[in-house]
Amino acid sequence: IYRMRRWTSNGKSTVINAMLRDRVLPSGIGHTTNCFLSVEGTDGDEAFLTTEASADRSSVSTVNQLAHALHMDPTLDSGSLVKVFWPKSRCTLLRDDLVLMDSPGTDVTLELDTWIDKFCLDADVFVLVGNAESTLMNTEKLFFHKVSERISKPNIFILHNRWDASVMEPEYIEEVRKQHLDRCVTFLAEELKVVGLDEAEGRIFFVSAKEVLSSRMQQAQGMPETGGALAEGFHERLREFQRFERTFEEFISQSAVKTKFEQHTVRAWQITEAVRAVMDAINIAAADRKICCLEDREEQRDRLDFVRGQINRLSDSIKEKIKTLTDEVAAKVALALSDQIRSLPVLVEEFRADFNPTQDNLQLYKTCEPAADVLWLSSADSVHPLLSTSVQEQLSSPSSCFQLTYDLGLAALCADFRENIDFQFSLGWTALVTRFIGVANARRALSGSDVVTMETLFSLQDGSTFKDEMVVSIATRLVSVTSRASMTVLVVGGVVWRSVGWRLIALSFSLYGVLYLYERLTWTDASRERALKRQFVEHAARRLRTVVPVTSSACGQQVYKELSATFSRLTQRVDLSEAELEGTIRQLCFRIQRLENVQRRSKAFRSEAAGFTPPHLPTGWS
Repeated sequence: IYRMRRWTSNGKSTVINAMLRDRVLPSGIGHTTNCFLSVEGTDGDEAFLTTEASADRSSVSTVNQLAHALHMDPTLDSGSLVKVFWPKSRCTLLRDDLVLMDSPGTDVTLELDTWIDKFCLDADVFVLVGNAESTLMNTEKLFFHKVSERISKPNIFILHNRWDASVMEPEYIEEVRKQHLDRCVTFLAEELKVVGLDEAEGRIFFVSAKEVLSSRMQQAQGMPETGGALAEGFHERLREFQRFERTFEEFISQSAVKTKFEQHTVRAWQITEAVRAVMDAINIAAADRKICCLEDREEQRDRLDFVRGQINRLSDSIKEKIKTLTDEVAAKVALALSDQIRSLPVLVEEFRADFNPTQDNLQLYKTCEPAADVLWLSSADSVHPLLSTSVQEQLSSPSSCFQLTYDLGLAALCADFRENIDFQFSLGWTALVTRFIGVANARRALSGSDVVTMETLFSLQDGSTFKDEMVVSIATRLVSVTSRASMTVLVVGGVVWRSVGWRLIALSFSLYGVLYLYERLTWTDASRERALKRQFVEHAARRLRTVVPVTSSACGQQVYKELSATFSRLTQRVDLSEAELEGTIRQLCFRIQRLENVQRRSKAFRSEAAGFTPPHLPTGWS
């Protein structure tokens, strides 16, 4: 706190002493304070002082020898500083780390710029102590103009001291007061522009520091505060001084932030501006990333919907195609087997081996294994070319080891084959019966035994059809009648003889005998072999026709299972792709949510930074 006046002896030190409630600083008429004196609080009970040249503590009573202009230490100049430490218990103002600084008058030195740089830049409040008997001088104004150039809007109080002298001229007291007030208001509000017109009057006080100091010292000694010789209007001037102290204390607490921490506040404002810029950049970057993530998520969702729709449509289509293909394979396998059955006589005819009608050689010959192998291989080779290339690729590509496998089981099918290579005349009774009712039924019918007939009837009742039963029964009766009625034949022959003549009958028997003789002579091993092959072909063809539906269905089922398994694997792969897409979508959703949180927090931080508008910043910063 600086108290200064163009002329000396305006009562700067007396004002500080009045605030300290004791005579601490040198005061009196003439030029008394010749250097800077600072007063700050100490927690101890004893007051002391130090100098810039020495940190040793000295008694406060030596302050007059150090700072008084009449008998000061010659080593101290007007720019020196003497620090006075006063107990905080004796002055409440010093409890808040307040430092009061007394300065020499502005009329005793030309080193104003040096003073300002050394002592004024850290000041919170400036107090101009003037003499109420004179007006505000340009020298005083010059100093504060210099201060305003270094410090933005300094807090300035103006004390018109020695206002007790106004009681000597009561008729001019109001006019003089108004004159001082107008000049000071103009100086503060219009010249320095540190306060407005409405606030300027609150910074100007009319006091008598000497009266206040005397009153407080008497009060401290236990005497009445009005015990001395005091001029009229003392209580009003005392209240004015007390109002100054209250206002001064309020400004000290407020201006500590406005002035002392201004640089920190400006730096904080700059930091908040940088934070706001960073938050804006983060918000913009997060918004751009969010847009990209939203587009990626929509693309992934569209792709997922497309995959799901396609797999559903393909599932129905492929299942229908698999069913159709299975039916086609079964039909083509059945057709191929039927073709091979029709070509069975050629295959059997191509079989060559030594034929001997003995029982052992005949059993070996009729196994016909080479022909069966040829039939199986030929059937397998003929089925695959019938399939389309795409089907073959479907069969081979998904599973390279897939092959249509089926076993006709010719050995088992032909196990009940019974050959008949004995000579039989084509116009004989047995041949005629066989031609009409079949080999098996003819064999039972021509047995001629009642026991065989009864067994046949029982077996027919167990498993044969009604038609076969009737045929066998008629043939058996016919043979029985023929064997018992040979005489009837002779009688009928005699009747025919007499009707047509013996020549025609003889010719017929001759032709019959010649035909019999011819067939008997041509019945060689080759004829027997051909008969065996023909009988085998008929038997095998009949058996194979019964297994064609089963075999074709089995092949179709193999194709169905293979294609279904392949499609199932493809479906599983599609499911994995769907899972990957869903995982990507979840990651994008999480990223979008995180970006939204970043945006929300960046906006909140930006709002907080934008809301930092310190009222005490310079005009250029707002």
